[in-house]
Parts: sequence; structure tokens; C-alpha cells
Amino acid sequence: MIQDRYEIRLSGSGGQGIITAAFILAEAVGVYNGKYVCQTQSYGPEARGGKSKAEVVISNHEIDYSQATRLDILLAMTQSATDAYFKDLKREGLLVVDTTLVDQIPTQRSITIPFTQIARNELGKELVANMVALGAIGYLCPYISLKSLEKALMAKVPKGTEALNRKALKKGIKAAQKVDLTSLPLQA
Repeated sequence: MIQDRYEIRLSGSGGQGIITAAFILAEAVGVYNGKYVCQTQSYGPEARGGKSKAEVVISNHEIDYSQATRLDILLAMTQSATDAYFKDLKREGLLVVDTTLVDQIPTQRSITIPFTQIARNELGKELVANMVALGAIGYLCPYISLKSLEKALMAKVPKGTEALNRKALKKGIKAAQKVDLTSLPLQA
């Protein structure tokens, strides 16, 4: 049973594909998993390079407030995103960081995966770091079916990029599967 609200924030800088990842996540939850979902986003006026965030709120009931305020999961793809948004994480929330670009982690209740490095070194395209991260988030969120996430991904990515994006998603899932969640402290 899903709690009343489950809040996820994906964050980084403009150009990292944060909003695209959130659209896919929301589609997986709403269209393919049949939950209520609300997705919002914001980014700085700089667009590419400025702060970017997108939120996905999941519920079994209609969602009356679309903004995420007490995060269950925070994905931080940059140090500035970590610094700016960590304060919104619940005490029992989970911080997921891209260790390629984040080196100061404010809590032990965190999962560290080098998303950008995996995309660059294992897939040859740094551009798909967002899909590597999406795979990890999909695995870590108890309310998302990985099959639904892959269906949503295939429906949303540009034609001709399906194979690369699917590989990126699977790399993220595999990286998250290696994490020992039982060793994390109960609270941030």
C-alpha cells in the first residue's frame, strides 16, 4: 500500500535531461502503474547550466497539492543541486547523488553512483546520464514497476535512440542493485 504521498525530486543543472527523466517517471507511474501522479518542473533563466529540478508526487488518491515539500527521494546530479535541495529531504528520505559531479554529501543516508561516468565510459554518451539515474531511481522507489518504467521510456525517447536509452536505464538499475540498502542509517 502506498503512503498518502510519495515525493521524488530530480535535480541538477539545465541540459542534464532532468525534466525529461521526470516526464518518463511520471508516465510510468500514472499511465502504466495506474497511480495518481503530478509532475512539475522549474529551471533557472540560464536554462543550460542553471539549476534545474523536476518533481513527481505519487499517491493512491487525488493529489491536492502538486509541489513536493517533504522528499522521500532526492536525486542530485550536481553539487549545487545537493546543496540547494537537501533541506527538503525527510529525515527518513533517501539522497541519491551522482558522484561524478558531487563530492560533498551531507548525510550518510545516501546512495552514491557515478551516473555521468557510467554514461560516458560504458555507453559512450554523457547525454544519457539522466537515463542511468532514472534506472536507479526506478529501482529504489517502491511504487514504480521497472517494466512500466521501460515502457514509458520507449514511448518518450526520440526515434533512433531507443537502444541507447534502454541500455542506460538498465545500467542504472544494475548500479542501484549493487547498493546495500540495509546498511543505511534509518534517518538522515
